[in-house]
Amino acid sequence: MFSVFSGSLLLESKINPNTAYQKQQDTLIVWSEAENYDLALSFQEKAGCDEIWEKICQVQGKDPSVEVTQDPIDESEEERFEEMPDTSNLIDLPSCELSKLEEIADLVTSVLSSPIRREKLSLALENEGYIKKLLQLFQTCENLENAEGLHHLYEIIRGILFLNKATLFEVMFSDECIMDVVGCLEYDPALAQPKRHREFLTKTAKFKEVIPITDSELRQKIHQTYRVQYIQDVILPTPSVFEDNFLSTLTSFIFFNKVEIVSMLQEDEKFLSEVFAQLTDESTDDDKRRELVNFFKEFCAFSQTLQPQNRDAFFKTLANLGILPALEIVMGMDDLQVRAAATDIFSYLVEFSPSMVREFVMQEAQQSDDDILLINVVIEQMICDTDPELGGAVQLMGLLRTLIDPENMLATANKTEKSEFLNFFYNHCMQVLTAPLLANTSEDKPEKDSSIGSTTGSTICPDNYQTAQLLALILELLTFCVEHHTYHIKNYIMNKDLLRRVLILMNSKHTFLALCALRFMRRIIGLKDEFYNRYIIRGNLFEPVINALLDNGTRYNLLNSAIIELFEFIRVEDIKSLTGHIVDNFYKSLESIEYVQTFKGLKTKYEQEKDRQSQKLNSVPSILRSNRFRRDARALEEDEELWFNEDEEEEGEAVVPPIEKTKAEDDFPDSYEKFMETKKAKESEDKENLPKRTSVGGFKFTFSHSASSANGANSANSKSVAAQTPPAGSNGSSSKNTSLSSTVTSTKQGSLIGLVDYPDDEEEEEEEDTSPRKRPRLGS
Repeated sequence: MFSVFSGSLLLESKINPNTAYQKQQDTLIVWSEAENYDLALSFQEKAGCDEIWEKICQVQGKDPSVEVTQDPIDESEEERFEEMPDTSNLIDLPSCELSKLEEIADLVTSVLSSPIRREKLSLALENEGYIKKLLQLFQTCENLENAEGLHHLYEIIRGILFLNKATLFEVMFSDECIMDVVGCLEYDPALAQPKRHREFLTKTAKFKEVIPITDSELRQKIHQTYRVQYIQDVILPTPSVFEDNFLSTLTSFIFFNKVEIVSMLQEDEKFLSEVFAQLTDESTDDDKRRELVNFFKEFCAFSQTLQPQNRDAFFKTLANLGILPALEIVMGMDDLQVRAAATDIFSYLVEFSPSMVREFVMQEAQQSDDDILLINVVIEQMICDTDPELGGAVQLMGLLRTLIDPENMLATANKTEKSEFLNFFYNHCMQVLTAPLLANTSEDKPEKDSSIGSTTGSTICPDNYQTAQLLALILELLTFCVEHHTYHIKNYIMNKDLLRRVLILMNSKHTFLALCALRFMRRIIGLKDEFYNRYIIRGNLFEPVINALLDNGTRYNLLNSAIIELFEFIRVEDIKSLTGHIVDNFYKSLESIEYVQTFKGLKTKYEQEKDRQSQKLNSVPSILRSNRFRRDARALEEDEELWFNEDEEEEGEAVVPPIEKTKAEDDFPDSYEKFMETKKAKESEDKENLPKRTSVGGFKFTFSHSASSANGANSANSKSVAAQTPPAGSNGSSSKNTSLSSTVTSTKQGSLIGLVDYPDDEEEEEEEDTSPRKRPRLGS
């Protein structure tokens, strides 16, 4: 068939007398060539199709009026035909002699490209017992040091392996033949000297029995599996893309051997009980315990070949025998190899059933001290990893994350695993996990100045690379908790003032650690939770982030981009409380940054919000008409109702117990006296700077709150004004477009009394020219 446009040949196919051709729809002829190779010839005109069809029928001796040239074989008959070996067309094998080895090698190599010929050669080899004859020739060649014959035998045995036939593998890997097969594969023609695989398998590789195996069949199966695995992994070259499927049956052979070994061991309860008894026996010497742990590691690795239901039964058997208490003992040992093997076993158990591990540790907590709990042992191993790259710590961190992941926790009618386990984890384990973080971010007698959150005093920041890596892992786990644990981690962050401690790491010389600290804060802000937002504002916790941005200078790096993305998120999501805090306290330091519009955008958002608030206040006639105004009792009741509703929502989400006393609170009396002096000075200043009417008709007013609220204002019975009103003034003071200055007092019963006084017009006119106080500079 030729192209209409170029006249070039498009298709050339010989008409086969035995091929079934079929004419369809008067313009289409279809047929098959070889296996899974279908062809269709389409014609534009019926006349062209008829012409070719007549030629096909002429070759096959058929009437052109038929639509199919061959009678189709019934499917059942075809299956029977395929199942019947075509013994009449078996490949004739040369006689098994030294002089014929080259011919045999060429034959075996030539059939690999044809599935049908591979099948026929496999049948011939199987029927004539040919493999054992070849291996006898190998012994002869080796005795005669016939290098050429040995090279041919290498090609022959390698080719037989690539025939991918399980029945041939049974012969080749039998105890009688397998070492000779390995011997043939030592003589690769590409190597100057033969390999010594048999020497390794018989002398170097030693079979260790941690407990004597009495079942001879099991012993034979273990030996065979090891040797076949060695052939696949070490002796045979890595198959190319085209040879990838040639060894699929060999892989299956190993797979089913492992399944059989695991099943036989699992059924022998006496054997496993003895292994566990020796593993947990204090009198067992270290070498013996190391072998026992390595046995269990390999045992668990083999179990991955089991079907899901069989694997469930396997791990339940191990759990019933006491694998977890045994692991608790060996993970605390000094031997690094034993700890590494125990960690691998623990990872198999966690991946199989996190719930099983969680149930064990919660039961254990009722009987043991915190320091010997399994999860705390795991955390301590993570913290104490001596590997400079913390490879073991990374693995353990991943296992911990699986255990505390609510996504794989079960919730049933009788039991809520999530709440029970998280309560256990935060009560018994979280302090162990965060201990290195708190120890490396301790504040050395900090002194608070009048600015909220600013601290003078030295802080310890880890410069050791390995310590920095460990802290980064801990922060990654804590960040995961922020995303998935809601009120548990919220309580912990508030009680420990954890975010302030984490942000000390922004000073680290290791940028990756500073980024981890920033990521932790970014996840918190990403929740858009006003509870967190008020905590950040009261603690002035943006200061270390902004200082890091300013210290980074003009360097355009990942730290710069990550910090800007944090503020861009606040701008895009329009988080009003944080926007007001940032603009009021830090805008003067940030306004020079013009290569992004983020900070100008925050300023714009802030001013728009001020305008909206001003318009709302101006729309109230009573305020415009009267200089003095006492709030309506109903309005006060509505505000109180909103306040308590807000409290109820917070308590439903997180009940924050009284915060534990921190190191900085030891000097509370001195700090309180300084605070009172500052407050008195501020009150006298405020008397001189009374609120004034703005150009748009609104008023300015100021709330003051203490820096210590970051540590103490979250208790259930104490609320500050800042809890209702996002601060917008400098260093804890906020300017609002309202025409009032209010005093809110709390009675013992928790009721709120509000009284609003407005300054006289004369006082406003006197104070019109008074300039606002300057915003203090950022603390260094």
